[in-house]
Amino acid sequence: MDVFHAIEERRAYRSLGPVEITEDLIRDLAEHAQLAPSCFNNQPWRFVFVYDPDSLKEMHVALSSGNVWAQTSSMIIAVFSKQEDDCIIRDRLYHQFDVGLAVGFLILRATELGLVAHPIAGFSPKKTGEILDIPEEYKVITLIIVGKHAETISPVLSEKQIEAEKHRPERKSTDEFVFLNKFSKK
Repeated sequence: MDVFHAIEERRAYRSLGPVEITEDLIRDLAEHAQLAPSCFNNQPWRFVFVYDPDSLKEMHVALSSGNVWAQTSSMIIAVFSKQEDDCIIRDRLYHQFDVGLAVGFLILRATELGLVAHPIAGFSPKKTGEILDIPEEYKVITLIIVGKHAETISPVLSEKQIEAEKHRPERKSTDEFVFLNKFSKK
């Protein structure tokens, strides 16, 4: 699969089936994230790959009630960083931008491998940090829920989530976010 097809195929499915998680798979995902660009090549991203069944179960308490579907995942990747590990130029903090690039690379590689890699915002960063022993100076930015797309729709999904499983949610028109030469109100 080329990048074009990985972008086209990527979906944030919530109906997940099990997938075997190996150290080779983790290394593969990490090595592709590692290739992302970053300010002065600082590579400020940090990942904890959680795949042990008991450890995964511990992580479930950090999930919001709207993300109960994530309890069927085969792996949860905690993504974190601290601003001091990347460029700070005047009032511009780059670490979250650079981490986002690495996450994008990881998600596209997971897609290429036939996996669902669904980043979520519905979790407690504090609980995540405590469970995974992440030092307080780091900011937990997202969790990535990993599994295979299940053939059947999960019974824990809301109607809106079920609809998103069946049809890709509508994307904004490029006219809403693309401006030529200068910003203009539309």
